[in-house]
Amino acid sequence: MVRATPAAGDGKLVADRMAVADTHALIFHAAGGGRLGPKAAAHFAACERREATMFVPVAVMWETCLLARAMRINLRRTPRAFFDDLYSNPAYQPLPLTPGHVFDADELRFTRDPFDALICAAARDLGLPLVTRDAAIAGPAPSR
Repeated sequence: MVRATPAAGDGKLVADRMAVADTHALIFHAAGGGRLGPKAAAHFAACERREATMFVPVAVMWETCLLARAMRINLRRTPRAFFDDLYSNPAYQPLPLTPGHVFDADELRFTRDPFDALICAAARDLGLPLVTRDAAIAGPAPSR
């Protein structure tokens, strides 16, 4: 079970302002946020102020590493340094994946992309919104 993160120094939980990041939303935010929609940009801005929480599934970390290695994105540092910087803000929390996430991802038939399936399974497991621009993911979630 994932716990809510205390906001900056005041000890209040931000459980009512929690979401899960998709890879491209996180990358767009890191690049300045110009390609984010208004709701996504507002949530990331709240995270930067430590007024919200963004969970980052480890599948997002791995996909980011692969995109950087293939030179499809430029993090301007190693992926390890990028995520060290990101997680220096306690509003961003790594989200481990479980065997249950893998089985749930396998049952999602809307995509053949294994990263999207794992990320969606993790968000569904937590019952949290997924911050994404991917139309295939953003549609209604398949029923269980």
